[in-house]
Amino acid sequence: MTTSQSDGSIEFTPVGEAKTLGEIDGNIALLASLFPDAVADGKVDLDVLRDLLGDDAEPAGSEPSGLRWVGMSEARRLSTLPATGTLLPRPDESVDWDSTKNIIIEGDNLEVLRLLRRGYTGKVDVIYIDPPYNTAGDFVYDDKRMSTFREHESAAGLRDEAGATQVGEGSERAEERRLSSAKHAKWLSMMYPRLLVAHSLLKENGVLIAAIDDTEHARFKLLLDRVMGAENFIANIIWQGGRKNDSRYVSVGHDYMLIYAKNEKALRASGIRWREPKGGIDEALTAAAEIWERHNGDHPAAQREWRRWLREFKRSGIPSDSVTRYSTMDDQGRPIRVDGNISWPGRGGPKFPYPHPKTGKPVAVPIRGWIYADRAAMDAAVNAGRVHFGPDESTQPGGIIWLEELDSEVASSFFIRDRNAATVTLQRLFPDGPPFEHTKDTEVLERWMNLVTRGNSNALILDFFAGSGSTGHAAMQLNRADGGNRRYILVQLDEPVAKPGYSTIADITRDRLRRAVKSLSDGATADTPKIDLGFRSYRLAPSNLRPWDGTGEMDLLGSVDNLIEGRTTDDLLVETMLRLGVELTTTVESRDVAGSRLYCVGGGTLYAYFGEDVSTERSIEVARALVDWREENPVDSDVTIVVRDTGFATSSAKLNLEAAIKQAGFTTFRSI
Repeated sequence: MTTSQSDGSIEFTPVGEAKTLGEIDGNIALLASLFPDAVADGKVDLDVLRDLLGDDAEPAGSEPSGLRWVGMSEARRLSTLPATGTLLPRPDESVDWDSTKNIIIEGDNLEVLRLLRRGYTGKVDVIYIDPPYNTAGDFVYDDKRMSTFREHESAAGLRDEAGATQVGEGSERAEERRLSSAKHAKWLSMMYPRLLVAHSLLKENGVLIAAIDDTEHARFKLLLDRVMGAENFIANIIWQGGRKNDSRYVSVGHDYMLIYAKNEKALRASGIRWREPKGGIDEALTAAAEIWERHNGDHPAAQREWRRWLREFKRSGIPSDSVTRYSTMDDQGRPIRVDGNISWPGRGGPKFPYPHPKTGKPVAVPIRGWIYADRAAMDAAVNAGRVHFGPDESTQPGGIIWLEELDSEVASSFFIRDRNAATVTLQRLFPDGPPFEHTKDTEVLERWMNLVTRGNSNALILDFFAGSGSTGHAAMQLNRADGGNRRYILVQLDEPVAKPGYSTIADITRDRLRRAVKSLSDGATADTPKIDLGFRSYRLAPSNLRPWDGTGEMDLLGSVDNLIEGRTTDDLLVETMLRLGVELTTTVESRDVAGSRLYCVGGGTLYAYFGEDVSTERSIEVARALVDWREENPVDSDVTIVVRDTGFATSSAKLNLEAAIKQAGFTTFRSI
């Protein structure tokens, strides 16, 4: 933070020197705090660490089970590197910049995740990703380590200087195996570091939902077992989205959603259970009432129409399986389900005779006996409409549950939802033709994000394969439904796209969200809850400072003008916040002081001044402004001051500022 010099002055520590868990320096610092004997001079002694861990440590040279591929170690290393870039704020691309808590970031998601690591570690409630499926197309993610097929073969031991080996000379399938192996390795190496960084962003009770198809499902499941922990696996959800009648063998119309908890034991210990309202109840009850009224009490006719309606309703994907099981109407037109189980839970229950209401003859008695203690108790249940009798005494009676009594249910691992529904949603937003052929279904996202967050209306949602922005749209729709304050962070690669009016997919992301905002705003009434319908746009870019080499050290003193041309003090502030672990949507105020802007962040926990050519007189003015603003906004926590290290005209100007703020009681100083 600060270091006293021999002359009594203060050294402003560069903001990039902070150590963060997940980066190499932060990981070593954590190990040193846990096992000081295993870390000396910043180096980890693996032999000592194994001794300290005892029998739970894998011996050197062991071959643990699990997924492995060529390039795995390098991919893992990428997750530990500190970010070298920054995010440039783009208010011109945003909606309600000053008030919104939602964020859209354009740029490679690995670097963006590394940038977010300091400010958002342990803060994300749910991550939903639908990563690019591993098709035969070109691979657009470049992590500066994607190998060529020839390099992959060499690393895998399939090629030497004389040519390909181990695949059988003349084999007709040698080329196919060679290309397939490299393709899967590249995809896994793309996903691995991103998932490792994303894992650190989740809360302890956070959840990851990852969509995937058959091509990489098996490998992806093993990869997530490695990253999230196999013990934290929750479910493999199957989404049947349609049929493909032109398939050669089998119509594969499904995809998967793999769900993992950050810490399943913590969820279990806190008694958390995931439950959701039974989908389609309101629609079904309304339809049943209309059908019964239309048939004027004609039970057989109403029953037939009810079942036809229910079959059609099921195709919409709206109702849950539990709702569609209520395919019978009672004699008052209420949908019911015959449970079939009114027998004693064990053996030896009462077996008294009970007459059929029409034939008067005793009905079949359950082998285990009735659940009712005596004839009077069963009479009460029959009179309350809780017992369903068959056409005659030969059928064993069953219990009745009314649809209107349903409350919540556990989600099924299989659901049907036509994928065309998402296309229709997009067509409404883009009446002249949607720029995406396929998009995520916002209603499906709403359902699962709300389920795994237990209806938390303040959840922070992250999607780092944002595509058209469906996740952000779904979050806003959830907020509209319950007046919540869910926030989203979307990250989308600046991938070029051949669509009129758009240069990149990220352009589509922002435009889709603007259109969604307008649609939600136009549909609002006086009674509609006020929600956050904005977003802040940022773009990934190289650091604002030329000399920074990505090691966490910034040699600024030797540079007169270390700021990249065209960058502003607002840009410097965002980089400062990222390096110091301050959330991007933290409240920021500013005042013009001594020819530049003085920023107050988080209500007074951080002050930043990036003025240039600051003279002695101006440094005194800045010091006075800092003291005055702190007195206006007193805080109980430590206050950090950040300055631009090359912004002083003379060394005496810097010394004057140092002396003034030190005398005023400020203790934490940083430079950029």
